[in-house]
Parts: sequence; C-alpha cells; structure tokens
Amino acid sequence: MEEIKPNEVYTTEETRNFLKISESTIKRFLKKGIIKAYKVGGRYRIWGREILRLLSPEIESKVYKAYRKAKEKTKKKIENW
Repeated sequence: MEEIKPNEVYTTEETRNFLKISESTIKRFLKKGIIKAYKVGGRYRIWGREILRLLSPEIESKVYKAYRKAKEKTKKKIENW
C-alpha cells in the first residue's frame, strides 16, 4: 500500500481506498465535516494530514469519550421517566 503523505492532496476515491470505506460513507463524512475537504473544479480534494488524523488513535479515544458521555446522559434521562 502507498504511504499517505501529509502535505499531498488526494481525491475522494484515493481517500476511500486508504480508509477502506464505501462511497456513501465518504459522502457522509464530508457532509458531516468528519473529513475536511476543499472543492476544486466541482470535486473534493483532501489533504493527507486529514486522512492521517482519522487514522490516529487519538480520534478513537475522543469517539469513545463522546460515546460514554452520550450513554451516561441517556441513562439519566431514562431514570427520570
């Protein structure tokens, strides 16, 4: 597999191949702002550092913390019913 270079620009197709995700998933990531991208000539371009940011363990821990927080909040709401 090719190395992801932080200062190189990639297409959505190249990004999908790096992340091994579907076309609908990449569209969802772009729409929700999970991946920051720039539109050039009607097509998205993504910096390599954005792809690397998604692959970092730091993101995983942030997602877990957000999940735990949402779970606890939901538990408290249910208890109040």
